[in-house]
Amino acid sequence: MSKEKKKSLKSKIHSRNKNKDKYDLGALLSLNAELGNYLKPNHKGEDSVDLSNPNAVKLLNQALLNYYYGIKNWNFSDSNICPTIPNKADYIHYMADILMGSNFGNLPEGNHIRCLDIGTGATCIYPIIGAVEYNWNFIASEINKESISTAKAIIKSNTILTNKVDCRLQPKAKDIIYGVLNRDEKIDITICNPPLYNSIEEVRKEFQKKGSLYKLLDHANEMICDGGETKFLKQYIKESRAFGDNCFWFSSLVSKPSNQKAMADFLKLIGATEIKAIAIGLGHKPKQLLIWSFLTKEAQKTWRETKWRAQN
Repeated sequence: MSKEKKKSLKSKIHSRNKNKDKYDLGALLSLNAELGNYLKPNHKGEDSVDLSNPNAVKLLNQALLNYYYGIKNWNFSDSNICPTIPNKADYIHYMADILMGSNFGNLPEGNHIRCLDIGTGATCIYPIIGAVEYNWNFIASEINKESISTAKAIIKSNTILTNKVDCRLQPKAKDIIYGVLNRDEKIDITICNPPLYNSIEEVRKEFQKKGSLYKLLDHANEMICDGGETKFLKQYIKESRAFGDNCFWFSSLVSKPSNQKAMADFLKLIGATEIKAIAIGLGHKPKQLLIWSFLTKEAQKTWRETKWRAQN
């Protein structure tokens, strides 16, 4: 696995990311005038969105989705975490690169490409970007019934997403792929942003370090699972092995540095045939995008010829 060299913040944004350049504030304000209530001068004295305000963050990302992706209705409770569009888009673009690398530089795209988004949340953000950018189809799994209902409402209210996303409720908290993916289903990639913390106390300590406790309790459920990121990733990897013939590339974000090498070692231990790692995200502590497969070279060849090239 190659080591990733440190890059400038600008170079960390994928070249196909629509948000790689400075956003057009005037255009965004024309789409969402309310955003104008949350402007403040930056260090250059120019108008900028006050990203310390959660309402401003939500309005900004709604405007970005509208302007760049044609998503006009993206409404969810303030108790749900608002994803940052550029970072989420990068994940999708890097997975498109992985597919191209497995297909001699040709991007498998369109309706015949199926993806599984594990823990899609109320915002359904990964399926939205993948469907708009590459016309991929998604299975979007989620354990929270209210989040599934909100995601379905978003899909229904944006015609560009019609018949692109199949929302499925995960019936058991201990399962990740089991109960969502059928044994006869084939998917090309999985997407996953695991819960990071083990308990509300762990979340509280982390937020106190950052000097912010905004809506801590409201957001906590989306960030917590038994055993935190470490236990979740191990269970996910174990289940991915059981579905190794059903998926070409599994993937997950890995936030904790201690888990980045540990999970790659665990994948080797249980027989992954290929493992890749990509530094992803802005800021001083980028996450790792961990990608793996259990398919042999011959199985990959068969997949390309029967599932991808047959559709071109």
